[in-house]
Amino acid sequence: MKPTTSAHRIVVGYDGSDEARGAVDWAAAEAERTASRLQILDAYQIAWPGAYYAVAAEQFEFARTAAEQRVAEMVARVRERGTGVDVFGTAVDGLAAATLLEVADAGARMIVVGSRGAGGLTNLLMGSVSQQVATHSPVPVAVVRGRSTAIDGPVVVGVDGSASSDDALALAFEAARARGTTVAAIRAHATPPQPSLPLPAVDAFERDALNTSLAPWIAKYPDVKVEALVAAGRAAKVLIGVSHTAQLVVVGSRGHGGFAGLLLGSVGQELMHHAECPVLIAHEHKAA
Repeated sequence: MKPTTSAHRIVVGYDGSDEARGAVDWAAAEAERTASRLQILDAYQIAWPGAYYAVAAEQFEFARTAAEQRVAEMVARVRERGTGVDVFGTAVDGLAAATLLEVADAGARMIVVGSRGAGGLTNLLMGSVSQQVATHSPVPVAVVRGRSTAIDGPVVVGVDGSASSDDALALAFEAARARGTTVAAIRAHATPPQPSLPLPAVDAFERDALNTSLAPWIAKYPDVKVEALVAAGRAAKVLIGVSHTAQLVVVGSRGHGGFAGLLLGSVGQELMHHAECPVLIAHEHKAA
């Protein structure tokens, strides 16, 4: 593999849950594809009632030792893949979401989380840690869910002409090139009950807008095949529908439909809850 830098470090959160184990496996494959260094991070805290009163030193030591053992097992799991990924583990006494965000802000290209960790209630589709990280991250966030081991199908990207969807296009083309697959770029639009223009004209307008968004990326990535699709309907519903045949769905953190104060749009939130494959949320990348 090529040498890596801090800007090519992928950080994956791990807490011992099955979802987090799947996230580590996905992150390891992504690190292999992109010649990135992989950091497995276990942020732990005392979680029993005694922690609110007096916690003995041995209890802290037990929690620390357990976290270090979990991380060591995952590092060994990645190394057993035999792909040469540069992997290391870190156990930190702290809140999981805050710790992941702090580590990412110090220099990472991506954070990877499972859709729900060990701390989540069984009836929750989306864990609070994953939600917080995906909302506040300074770098792209992959939420691993559904068919996380799929190696066929396209990389799907939602396009609406916003600056955020342009960030998503950049990630989608890179992801498709790394996987040797196609980009399926989808522009969804809602059609009012009584449109002011004939439906064929609406479709032509939307298709022209999509082609305009795609043009610079097609020129930059001439080796990546692109399928441009226009669909009538809510963007989240359309993207969830195609996620059952995709390797990855990429969306911006907030599109044209969001309120200016929101850090994560409704499309991204719905995908993180209901997509049938991993979801990559594009955030503006900060240089390490």
